[in-house]
Amino acid sequence: MDARRSIVTRASLVEDNGSPITSSTPDAGARIGEVKRVTKETNVAVRINLDGLGIADSSTGIPFLDHMLDQLASHGLFDVHVRATGDIHNDDHHTNEDVALAIGSALLQGLGDRKGINRFGDFSAPLDEALIHVSLDLSGRPHLSYDLHIPTERVGTYDTQLVEHFFQSLVNTSGMTLHIRQLAGKNSHHIIEATFKAFARALRQATEYDPRRHGTVPRFETFSVYKDCMNNYIFGFFKWDCIENVPSFYVILKRGFVTHLIPSLRQKCDDCNHKLFSLIKAVLLQ
Repeated sequence: MDARRSIVTRASLVEDNGSPITSSTPDAGARIGEVKRVTKETNVAVRINLDGLGIADSSTGIPFLDHMLDQLASHGLFDVHVRATGDIHNDDHHTNEDVALAIGSALLQGLGDRKGINRFGDFSAPLDEALIHVSLDLSGRPHLSYDLHIPTERVGTYDTQLVEHFFQSLVNTSGMTLHIRQLAGKNSHHIIEATFKAFARALRQATEYDPRRHGTVPRFETFSVYKDCMNNYIFGFFKWDCIENVPSFYVILKRGFVTHLIPSLRQKCDDCNHKLFSLIKAVLLQ
């Protein structure tokens, strides 16, 4: 049995154990997220390999959603395996939402410590007359800015209001900042499909490794305050120097003195030095 077939077979095993949400530990070194979410309305199992081959294997009971998850796999080059059952005899709302929540959780798990990734992704995808721009940041701060104008209430049996709800749910559990903008488009199917394609491509950019980062976590400056034994307040902006592989720390003391703290500046008090460097380490690892 080849690797692709074995992956699909593993992903299709769904058991109803009555737990609200569970996750399994992926193989060492693999960026795989595997999540199960069980509620009164739904039973969802998701497995995503961020370093996959674009294998799509989704069955949610919502044909149009399956079609969109196929776009996520093929254009993101992720292996996406989803099994879901839900109260679609009422409507698609709960299943759509819980699939997205589980996918977001699986992405978060698969990313791990995020060391060495690009973090940001940006892509514009055309589909005939439709053009959609997606920009995202794997920041750990959930935010959705959504600006699609879908002209019809349904595509097939799928309620087009659920597109925004899908991405909001995914953002909430993955902790990403996501901006979606419609630049052109009149056909509802084209608008939604271009959105998923652009999202997949942007997410692929963000999750891929940047060799110049040398395995460090990409981040902007982080503000912190430190007080030494002489009651001097140090206001600091931390930033990791990926080239030198050391932290940079620009500080403003109480009297307005500005300096580059590491490695040039040292406090006279050894205890203060120890506390200060412990603080820097804690901030950089948060």
